[in-house]
Amino acid sequence: MALKVLSALDAAKIQLYHFKAIIVAGMGLFTDAYDLFCIPPIIKLIGRIYYDQTSGVRSEGIQDKNKTTPTVVVSALVAIALLGTVIGQLVFGRLGDRIGRRRMYGLSLTIMVLSSIACGFSICRTRNCVLVSLGFFRFLLGVGIGGDYPLSATIMSEFANKKTRGAFIAAVFSMQGFGILASSIVTIVVCKIFEAASDVSHGHTPEEADIAWRLILMVGAIPAAMTYYWRMMMPETARYTALVEQNVLQAAIDMKKVLDVPMSQIAEDSPLPSNPPSYPLLSKRFFRRHGRDLFSCAASWFLVDVVFYSSNLFQSQIYHRFVKDGNGLNGYELAFKVARFQAILAICSTIPGYWVTVNFIDRIGRVKIQMIGFFFMAMVYFAIGIPYKYYWSENIGVGFMALYALSFFFSNFGPNTTTFIVPAELFPAGFRSTCHGISGAVGKVGAIIGTVGFLWASQNQNSDGKPSPLRMTVALVFLGAVCLVGLAVTYFFTRETMGRSLEDNENEDESSGEQYILGGLTGTASLRRHSSFSSLNNETTVA
Repeated sequence: MALKVLSALDAAKIQLYHFKAIIVAGMGLFTDAYDLFCIPPIIKLIGRIYYDQTSGVRSEGIQDKNKTTPTVVVSALVAIALLGTVIGQLVFGRLGDRIGRRRMYGLSLTIMVLSSIACGFSICRTRNCVLVSLGFFRFLLGVGIGGDYPLSATIMSEFANKKTRGAFIAAVFSMQGFGILASSIVTIVVCKIFEAASDVSHGHTPEEADIAWRLILMVGAIPAAMTYYWRMMMPETARYTALVEQNVLQAAIDMKKVLDVPMSQIAEDSPLPSNPPSYPLLSKRFFRRHGRDLFSCAASWFLVDVVFYSSNLFQSQIYHRFVKDGNGLNGYELAFKVARFQAILAICSTIPGYWVTVNFIDRIGRVKIQMIGFFFMAMVYFAIGIPYKYYWSENIGVGFMALYALSFFFSNFGPNTTTFIVPAELFPAGFRSTCHGISGAVGKVGAIIGTVGFLWASQNQNSDGKPSPLRMTVALVFLGAVCLVGLAVTYFFTRETMGRSLEDNENEDESSGEQYILGGLTGTASLRRHSSFSSLNNETTVA
């Protein structure tokens, strides 16, 4: 029999606290996206500052004739932050289950805020020193961001009711879209202010630009810092308190603080806590009960991040066509054009993809949305990759832009969002944060592979600076194939969690999991009922 406090959580009406939790939990994802998408315009500024002989800032060694940051440096800056994210997801995910979600939540935010500020204060002003220190602080920033992933998803899933849980978690993740837009707006404003106040004649990038990119990075810490107080005021989730700490009375008291529910409805007559799992993490019994779920979550996240972070393959071509990187433009103008392009893309494609998912996630389910996303992403990559050598390499225009935008739309109305949601719903309370962290860490390993793929495809450039058409064709077709593998993994291994209590997922017996192989294909209520009935029978037999 379910505890009253947990049943009340599942049945709770949508209240103001739910929306407050979305904002507070979403600021970590906001900072993640802000940091990732402010790098392309900042790289343009760094190229003009540290790879230009005419710049007033010291730039040791041989200068780049194109005044651009080398691809290997760009990839390294992205990969080092992703490596930090991997570590953060594993460490904070585990600590979230061992120590508590709330206790670790403030620490991850503190690391994010301080590291964002430190990135702006990257030590000294010589090229090698700046890039090394920037990479170090981006690594620490990645640790904080990585820690926020499992904690935000788990906290939101445990506060939400079962009817709208998917929409709430998706709304938290959708804050990434606003982070992308905010990074573009801040970059545009800062560049225009500095350009108006500086001597930028004849394409010269003044020494003051070394302050501009630092300021852009530091501004990203402000929204996250503003939510610190509310994170500290959040109580521990009732599910963690009742099921992991085994304190049902305290869980009821905490829930009463945040949700408008009478104490009489959530207090137990005889507060006997449920027994937590008796098996340890990553044991044989754990893998029998949850191994397939962990595989499906980690594999799906890995595959989508390989593709998502390889979108730099597109960007290099888009920027070459729509953002002319000529010597007649100063660094401010280049950064402005890149940021403007990213803002347009966010408004027209990225943000709509997130919010279409919010609208439909609890109507058609996680599995179907993930399959739809993988399928159409594959079609987009094949549509670009197969004719790339013979058509797109010389005809990058509106058609290419439309396909590029669709790849982002179906990534967000698809696996980029659902891979964040499902791990927060499939595992017991005592393993939920850890398993989300493991899934996300495997995903970010895929992201690192994606950045390396971008580096490989960008080698052997032609005389006009374009990557080799043959390499681009191979890379893009390969990414399409990766999406089809993701579709297969989703079809055969991912279980549907729409409309089910977290406790239903938690109490699933290993033998009943076999009934769910078809659950993701049909999504019918009858299969879900059959699975729950099978689980109940199995547990009764064991007892």
